[in-house]
Amino acid sequence: PTKLAIGVEGGFNVEEEQFDYEKTNYLAVYPEMKLIKLDHAHKLWHPELPELVGMVVEGVLKASDLSADEAQVMAWEDKRQVSKYAESLVQLDNGIKISPDPSTWVCAESGMKEGLWLNLSDGHIGSGRRQVGADGTMSGGTGAALKHYQECKAQGNNFCLCVKLGTITPAGADVYSYAEDEDDMVEDPKLREHLAHWGINMMQMEKTEKSMAELQIDLNVKFDFDKICESGKQLQTLAGPGYVGLKNLGNSCYMNSVMQVLFSLDEFRERYLGAAPQLGAAPQIFASAAPAGAADDLRVQMAKLATGLLTPRYCGGGGEGDCVAPQMFKFLAGKGHPEFSTGNQQDAQEYLMHVFKVLERADRAAGLPPVHRPFNVGFEECFKDLQSGRVRYKSDVQCQLSLPIPLDRAVNTAEVSSYEERHAKRQKSSAAGAAEEDKEEPVKPRVPMEACLEAFFGEAVVDGYLSPVTGEKGVAHKRQGISAYPKYLVLHMCRYVVGDDWRPKKLDCLVPAPPTLDLSKYRAKRGGEELLPEDEPPSAAASAGPVPDASIVQQLTAMGFSENAGKRAALSVSNAGVEQAVEWAFEHNGDADFNDPVPAPG
Repeated sequence: PTKLAIGVEGGFNVEEEQFDYEKTNYLAVYPEMKLIKLDHAHKLWHPELPELVGMVVEGVLKASDLSADEAQVMAWEDKRQVSKYAESLVQLDNGIKISPDPSTWVCAESGMKEGLWLNLSDGHIGSGRRQVGADGTMSGGTGAALKHYQECKAQGNNFCLCVKLGTITPAGADVYSYAEDEDDMVEDPKLREHLAHWGINMMQMEKTEKSMAELQIDLNVKFDFDKICESGKQLQTLAGPGYVGLKNLGNSCYMNSVMQVLFSLDEFRERYLGAAPQLGAAPQIFASAAPAGAADDLRVQMAKLATGLLTPRYCGGGGEGDCVAPQMFKFLAGKGHPEFSTGNQQDAQEYLMHVFKVLERADRAAGLPPVHRPFNVGFEECFKDLQSGRVRYKSDVQCQLSLPIPLDRAVNTAEVSSYEERHAKRQKSSAAGAAEEDKEEPVKPRVPMEACLEAFFGEAVVDGYLSPVTGEKGVAHKRQGISAYPKYLVLHMCRYVVGDDWRPKKLDCLVPAPPTLDLSKYRAKRGGEELLPEDEPPSAAASAGPVPDASIVQQLTAMGFSENAGKRAALSVSNAGVEQAVEWAFEHNGDADFNDPVPAPG
């Protein structure tokens, strides 16, 4: 230091660590408890140490010295499915052998030496597809590996599995399946055997290129958000209570985004922190919890999270240091759930509904009204029997408005068709070997929000309804409206639907969010209609048995299943949740009675 000052240039830096780290490793030999010093840097083991033990020691030390990047990749990577083509993969005996020297690898079409993929069936080496870079531009290969697969497919050969050269290590490699029913990163349980066929000893390979997971992390970290943010503006870093971040615990962005939104609301702030933190709800929650049970008390974990996000406790000068790691909350909130208890990527909307459910249980146990009550939407369904002219009303409360997306209501159908024609021509030209032109930005169907609302609140026709008044089958109409408006409205766009082949697919379209949303015309209305009798005919009665969860049925019908199928799925999984009901529906959609009305109990 050159100045008698603290925290300024030339002065004393009180935050600087005044010590060095020295790490020494020993191998303990039992039962004598003899310690053998290990020199990991120079790989100098004890001369009497067996070679196999030395290899194990090196592996343990290497695993314990994982870099931050490697640890991030391990936390980020999602679980990959085992390719169904790996077990019986066809491998040609065409004399091709691949050198282990990366400098000899080259794309057969373009001559590129990076981003290369080896076809495990015929030994062809081709470059990967072009990728979106951190600056938003397209870069990378020519797609030669994909073109080769398409050419082989046209000849009747399904050579779909490729491995990325440069990512092969004794622990594995990046494997991609171009098969239409997979088209994703996959696992190959026989990768060592498949590589050996082409002369590659997997156990001797070293990593020379970034894996696809590492490239994805780079894109997320470095992506230029100027296109959607304040481009070109000098932004000021915000710090202080309410501006504390949540650390990514490995695929936990869905949880972080949900919790940041919830703690921006007054109801959650007051419930778990209070207006004055030192005298408010958080200290009372901490005091009321048994010390031994605090880790299993969801209200305690919510109060801890509120304290971290909304008080100065973790506030510094802004930047990456102002964050908390909600590890205990994540564990407790997902405890026992088949998906949220894992480290896999999840859907934020599904997690929000799950958080509401577990918080409601905790609130009721504490004698409190549910904290998510401001999200409640009251619905009233009007069912009209056209034969008798009588109606029946049914009420329901949900925490969201799940809207179907009617693609036939897109306002740019002509533009989409024109783009698809141009895209098809480019695909044909590319397959024929013509130079690939610059790809234009895809034109996606644009569906107005009003069309989604009309599809949800519109009148539905029910055929074959057995009238309890006339005793005959006829037509009925069903419509629903909003009986109670929420303070906070959650809109859930149902992008996953069931295709004609009974397989789920995601709608790739745009639904622009309007600056204001007027739902007044969808208010539930009652007239002077005569009501249907409460007792249904025996064929439709279900009063003595369990009732399917209306929200589960609604989401399944939005995906394309019939209402009867949705009810069967909900009842078959005991209303456990949408995910379980969807899985049941896909497994049983071939049943003869899948779309039949639910039979009466007894």
